Amino acid sequence: MNILTLNCHAWLEDHQQEKIDSIVERIASEEYDIIALQEVNQHKEAPLIDGLIRENNFAYVLVERLKEQGVDYYMTWDFAHYGYDIYEEGVAILSRTPFVSTESFFVSQTTDPNDYKSRKIVKAVVDGMDAPTAIYSCHLGWWHDADEPVRHQLDELLRRVEDDDRALLLGDFNNDAFIRGEGYDYLIEHGLQDLFHLATEREGDATVQGKIAGWDENKQALRIDLMLTNAPIHVSRHAVVFDGENGPIVSDHAGVEATAFWR
Repeated sequence: MNILTLNCHAWLEDHQQEKIDSIVERIASEEYDIIALQEVNQHKEAPLIDGLIRENNFAYVLVERLKEQGVDYYMTWDFAHYGYDIYEEGVAILSRTPFVSTESFFVSQTTDPNDYKSRKIVKAVVDGMDAPTAIYSCHLGWWHDADEPVRHQLDELLRRVEDDDRALLLGDFNNDAFIRGEGYDYLIEHGLQDLFHLATEREGDATVQGKIAGWDENKQALRIDLMLTNAPIHVSRHAVVFDGENGPIVSDHAGVEATAFWR
């Protein structure tokens, strides 16, 4: 199975249409089985077309563009909070095969959509990836946040995963894998494995360079966009993409792709 995760920084990028072209081109070329997307925005006043999804939902735009190229994806999305007062911001999962089930749930203590620290996870079960697999698209908070501590969010996420035989937790965890004793180690200590470390072949590591929203004072390279699992898996390749070397820059985050199969 081929997997991609990307924090899109949707509708907040310069030259956004060109970057959409680049994302669509890579997805059409690689035909990922599963794609997890974060910071998937839609304008709060755009017309609704299907449930919560509006016509300029960033993931929906990608799916429609891919459909024009003969590449079909199923999509699920939900929003956690308003961004910059005008966007409904959330997370999405795209799949080449139909979903067995989908759901979304808050992991943050706050559920107020007007609070940007409100965090919601989208989960989809897919039955076309070697074995039934629970996919989580995650966009979490920060370890040192006194108002909305991420440890609570991680505990809620881990509690959900307990019921899954095979799960992939994909996304922007906002906890740097280069830092010891914080959120990344907490997840690993609670039984999750990082596809990065399991991979036979690795290309790149960091997914953020310098200052971005939420990391305003950062001057370091960060590995906060992760692929984690709770089950035995063989990973032949793990690569950073959309970083200016392996594909053009399309967001303030690079993406991560992996090729793997369940043992």
